[in-house]
Amino acid sequence: MKASALSSLLHSPSIKLGLSTNSPISHSINIFPHLLFPSLSLINSPRTSVFSNPLNLPRKFHPSPSNFPIPMASSFNSEQARAPPAIPCPSPPLTKFKIGLCQLSVTADKERNIAHARKAIEETAKKGAQLVVLPEIWNSPYSNDSFPVYAEDIDAGASPSVSMLSEIARRLKITIVGGSIPERSGDRLYNTCCVLGSDGKVKAKHRKIHLFDIDIPGKITFMESKTLTAGETPTIVDTDVGRIGVGICYDIRFPELAMIYAARGAHLLCYPGAFNMTTGPLHWELLQRARAVDNQLYVATCSPARDAGAGYVAWGHSTLVGPFGEVLATTEHEEAIIIAEIDYSIMEMRRTNLPLVKQRRADLYQLVDKERLGLE
Repeated sequence: MKASALSSLLHSPSIKLGLSTNSPISHSINIFPHLLFPSLSLINSPRTSVFSNPLNLPRKFHPSPSNFPIPMASSFNSEQARAPPAIPCPSPPLTKFKIGLCQLSVTADKERNIAHARKAIEETAKKGAQLVVLPEIWNSPYSNDSFPVYAEDIDAGASPSVSMLSEIARRLKITIVGGSIPERSGDRLYNTCCVLGSDGKVKAKHRKIHLFDIDIPGKITFMESKTLTAGETPTIVDTDVGRIGVGICYDIRFPELAMIYAARGAHLLCYPGAFNMTTGPLHWELLQRARAVDNQLYVATCSPARDAGAGYVAWGHSTLVGPFGEVLATTEHEEAIIIAEIDYSIMEMRRTNLPLVKQRRADLYQLVDKERLGLE
């Protein structure tokens, strides 16, 4: 067959043999015509190994195996997939301990909310919890109208909510991830989580980075940015129970933040959150499990209890997820205290079972931690 005739045949619709353009067989015919037409043979010589090209087709249709070597897995520099390179998880002070999640009812009475949280923390500690997590916005109704009214100036020491957490953490010798409260700083308001050490001191303060601005017609519309300012800094902190990365509610939707925490050596991610009745059933557990299995670490979430009569109705379902994406403990929507065990040796085992850290393709993608690189 002459080259011109073969070229006509090769580009004819009939060459598709009735196959979809997405068919792998169709692609084989288009990209590797020698598979269908042996006359387009592979020429091997001492100097070269290329496909013959009697039709003068563009070279991209005739890839040479010598020009496109398949790299061996050992040739990937997985450390370069993180910039700067990932920090290995430090040896935690405790390998195994109990965590308590306090799913609290929240009212318009701020003093009641503080006293109620105190009682719940005490009860949780009595059950053996060395780490206690509170919900998002536990001292105030969740609304833009309430945030300015209930806000407290943490840096100025004018925060009865944080003072209570500090006192009880010191007295009970426990670590507290203090949910979140509205924070006033100058003329700005933030949705803020304080982490208290067993000495009662504030070890870290996380301001919600991703504000909850959504509009699902006929379901829910909420714009935190009407009153709140977004935080600017990822928060990771060393505690008596390991290295903890902190996010608040909507922060959990952004996998990059969790990846940064994992690259900074986190053992556990804590997300106080208040998902709603629309997104909660669909995404709450899914996102927790995704963050855990993607980064092979523990994820703990804590929600307010559901109040069907509130302006904002929380989904509830506070949960602890293990590093294999398994739900270790959870609850429904009522007020509850969850006690569960965290065992960091399981995290190490899972990372050995699936060595994702060593398999990242730095030749294809990279996570850049701008804060660690000093680019911010």
